[in-house]
Amino acid sequence: MNSIQRVAGTVRFEKTDRVPVIAQVFGHAATLTGVPLGEYIRSGEALAAGQIRALEHYDYDAVFSLFDVNVETEAAGSVLEYQHDDYSSISRYAVDENTDLDSLRVPNPLKDGRMPEMLKAARTLRKEVGDDVVVVGNVLGPITIATQLMGMEKALYLAADEPELFDKVHEYATQIALTFGLAQLEAGVHLTVVFDPSASPAAIPARFFAEIEMPKLQYLFSKLQGAGAIANWLHIAGPVQPILHYYPEIGVDIGNFDYCVSPEDILEHLPKTCVDGNIKPLDFETASPDAIHGEASALIDALKERGGHILSSGCEIPPKSKPENVAAMVQAARR
Repeated sequence: MNSIQRVAGTVRFEKTDRVPVIAQVFGHAATLTGVPLGEYIRSGEALAAGQIRALEHYDYDAVFSLFDVNVETEAAGSVLEYQHDDYSSISRYAVDENTDLDSLRVPNPLKDGRMPEMLKAARTLRKEVGDDVVVVGNVLGPITIATQLMGMEKALYLAADEPELFDKVHEYATQIALTFGLAQLEAGVHLTVVFDPSASPAAIPARFFAEIEMPKLQYLFSKLQGAGAIANWLHIAGPVQPILHYYPEIGVDIGNFDYCVSPEDILEHLPKTCVDGNIKPLDFETASPDAIHGEASALIDALKERGGHILSSGCEIPPKSKPENVAAMVQAARR
């Protein structure tokens, strides 16, 4: 059974040869290959090489065509600051009070910002692994793109005070996500994970999520699946217990759960949807391999009877994580 078959079977709650393990290795691949993170997040060639090197080193079930959370906003006109060995940050937002919202242009993934480099990485990764290993692309969720376009505080105030104007930004953000996601599928990814941190109950009330973000996610996932995505993967970190019950209605096939969400929460709130998680990311930097192996084994056991579990971290494995700790998680799935 190869990785694609293993993950697809797990999504369907079928019996597989073992629990799939998808380590959320993004910037850690740069560390593993000795490439400065500031270079890795701007080069499709470096990204693909790092992901293949990490796959060969750890032997898990997926690789990622993913730079950071600022790709979409940069392509739309935001200005970023780059560091030598860190992720980028936004120094000027693309949308402010003087922006004509009716004139906003959806970025072209073939031309704008770092989008073409991500597509280059996707094509290379698919060529390297074929249909043996899952190639995962990435788009931000609509409300997260909206907050990245204008800043979290301004976006949420706009949503509360001038909802009709926020709707324009939100719809624009949705079209950015869809256009970029479709381009990644065409480039060869098997699916695109939708990162939506601004949709977390830690950021917005669950009622607000249901009213404004849920319909956008339903639309986005229906279009991505219609274009050939093998599964709909929603990644919202933090205390998602209040919104888990919405996932089936959204069309989620794989739902990420962070370390602050227990297996018991999953059993109660999301019994029939495949989940990935949920080892605490910081533990990969600070804990011992034995501790990681024990935590992963306990997690596998807690969800074994339920099924539908992909072993993973709760969020990104930090770039400077100990390689032996990542390896310990992978080994736990093969016990």
